[in-house]
Amino acid sequence: MKVLKTVSELGQLPDGCVLTIGNFDGVHIGHQQNIKVTRDIAMLERTSLAVMTFEPHPVAILHPEKAPGVLTPLPLKIHLLENCGVDYLIILRDTTSLLRLSPIDFVDKFLLKDVRPTALVEGDDFHFGINRAGNIDTLKQMAEPDGFNVVVVPPKLVKLPTGQSVRVSSTTIRYMLQSGHVADAAVLIGRHYRLIGQIVPGRGKGRQLGFPTLNMKMPSQIIPQEGVYAGYCLIGADEDDVCRSDNRLPSVFSIGQAITFGDQHAQLIEAHVLDTKLDDATGQWMAMDFVKCIRQQHRFESPQALAAQIAKDCDSAKQILAKQH
Repeated sequence: MKVLKTVSELGQLPDGCVLTIGNFDGVHIGHQQNIKVTRDIAMLERTSLAVMTFEPHPVAILHPEKAPGVLTPLPLKIHLLENCGVDYLIILRDTTSLLRLSPIDFVDKFLLKDVRPTALVEGDDFHFGINRAGNIDTLKQMAEPDGFNVVVVPPKLVKLPTGQSVRVSSTTIRYMLQSGHVADAAVLIGRHYRLIGQIVPGRGKGRQLGFPTLNMKMPSQIIPQEGVYAGYCLIGADEDDVCRSDNRLPSVFSIGQAITFGDQHAQLIEAHVLDTKLDDATGQWMAMDFVKCIRQQHRFESPQALAAQIAKDCDSAKQILAKQH
């Protein structure tokens, strides 16, 4: 996959690519459906598949106070899109001037001039141009005289284990994670939610209790609701390393403020790796793949009571993760 990071690099695109545009935060199964349709058309027309995305999210540029939380940091997004079979990934940074273009100018002065697609594949909720003034109908109206096709992909619907049907969207996934429903979020994402950060020194409380932990520096992603989770830990030399790693270590995760030891603690993100003794990994990077919530956080009457509960959590996590194979 070729990654293009500036408008000046767009000249490297072959004429007549098939393009899909979006933020693709989460690269969830709805995004994957759009990319598959784009890929199928590109293969039929014997041309290239191009994806255009934004870094950061356009809302973070125009209205920072309203910016949504991030599901996939850029290195992970690049890795996931590459796995989807994308030929060219266009990453638009500092796009204030582009975002302020009218819908007509966005198509005529940017899309047709610099990207030159033969077809554009989008969902029915696609918007573009200043104030999101252009929509999928606007795009269709512009397409015919300008000589490119517009293919509309219907929304992706999934049924959760509860029986409820939901439309797949990044917004819904954010809500699920922030309410602790990581297993439901995984259904929409198509894989377990992955949180990525650097490993930092902890206070040693877990080791004192008999359950040493890896401690994550606060990441710039959506953090699931405070609680204890079963999942998999991945360790690597840098962020890109853990994005690509498949060495998953069964683990128990804790997100919370260690309230058993007092009320004045910042939120901690910790991973206890099950049945594996690790050397000091401070300074390396860690990814946490969330499988299922085990319980909510609460205060224990003593460190001994907490240790007894952690032992039960470890047993629960082993049972949960054993069903993943």
